[in-house]
Amino acid sequence: MRKLCPNLDREDGLETVLEVPVPEEIFSPTNKSPKISWQNMKSWMKSSNTEHSTVFGSKSAEIQLLLGVIGAPLIPISIPNNDHQPINRNLKDQPIEASMAKYLVKQYIAAVGGETALNSIDSMYAMGKVKMAASEFCTGEGKLNSPKGKMKNLKSLGSGEMGGFVLWQKRPELWCLELVVSGCKISAGSDGKVAWRQTPWHHSHASRGPPRPLRRLLQGLDPRSTANLFSNSVCIGEKPINDEDCFILKLEAESSTLQARSSSNVDIIRHTVWGYFSQRTGLLVQLEDSHLLRIKTSGNDSIFWETTMESYIQDYRTVDGINIAHSGRTSVSLVRFGESNVAHSRTRMEEIWDIEEVDFNIKGLSKDCFLPPGDLKKEEEGGMVTNTNAKLPLRILSSSRIRASKIAAIDVYDDDSESSGSSDQEL
Repeated sequence: MRKLCPNLDREDGLETVLEVPVPEEIFSPTNKSPKISWQNMKSWMKSSNTEHSTVFGSKSAEIQLLLGVIGAPLIPISIPNNDHQPINRNLKDQPIEASMAKYLVKQYIAAVGGETALNSIDSMYAMGKVKMAASEFCTGEGKLNSPKGKMKNLKSLGSGEMGGFVLWQKRPELWCLELVVSGCKISAGSDGKVAWRQTPWHHSHASRGPPRPLRRLLQGLDPRSTANLFSNSVCIGEKPINDEDCFILKLEAESSTLQARSSSNVDIIRHTVWGYFSQRTGLLVQLEDSHLLRIKTSGNDSIFWETTMESYIQDYRTVDGINIAHSGRTSVSLVRFGESNVAHSRTRMEEIWDIEEVDFNIKGLSKDCFLPPGDLKKEEEGGMVTNTNAKLPLRILSSSRIRASKIAAIDVYDDDSESSGSSDQEL
């Protein structure tokens, strides 16, 4: 990851400090000239200053979809703060499924470094690079698995969109993310009172309901939050993941939480999280979550979106006595159904990530570093409810170019996947 770029206009000038990490691929090894490498970097960043189309049919629209769905999704519930509490408390008074889950979480804590090491962490910083791609699109007049459906390979992951991110966290509820992919930047964060996000194609907007943690943190970067999240789960069985035998822990979002995240025209029906923990190492191998929402349309019709994310987590390395996952892959499936059969569609996306740097207990990292954007703050002070009126594509036709054929305005930022096709979903 590059942090400085030479000043080619003036040899005696200061180097340029990049605000976001730039993938190493931008500096092609075939380009021996530093000037060509610098021009490649400027070309990569140039699209951040251009107008982004909201109609699916351009590269920027595809990037919007990728960033909206995979960029900064949230976990469905707030994570309880169970620090310094014995995990095996009152195990005998609970059902065997819950007791076994708590025991497995205890094993996980030991595997990642132990209670003492985890409790010593007050803050965390991570920098990494990502590669995203829309891998498949399907739509048709019949069922999704019908031969009538048309399949289109949009982009192989090998030539996907490249980018990088910087992530800051101050335990337990403060976090901030900046992610740039092919010049498009998405920022997201939480100050403990509200979770928000900001993109070039949207004003700053807040999620509905209580603030929730960033899903990317639970992909092997924040073992303490992972343990606290699954402390209230149940063990539902076993399953091999990539030839690794794993126990499955399941967690359902409560109806009150789903209701708080719903709005007048969007109902979140369910949101479930599964954690697959290795029987051999005790570490988290895969994180999966799925949620279903209903979007009300004119009359009595409804459109349903089901979003499923599976993250395979690997390459654990010890950093300051704590096991941190340094790479992984996320696969996303977005399924739309309802109204008529012709409206059925499925979109698949993928992301590969690698962690370049991780550090703990960052000096000088105060709460002021996690304040929401100024325009969001003004709306709150004025007593207004954030309303982005985002244009969300609810149906995509299969053609030589992807284009939106039906648009709905949704005034909720919660559940980025509130429109699986939405370019601003929160999973």
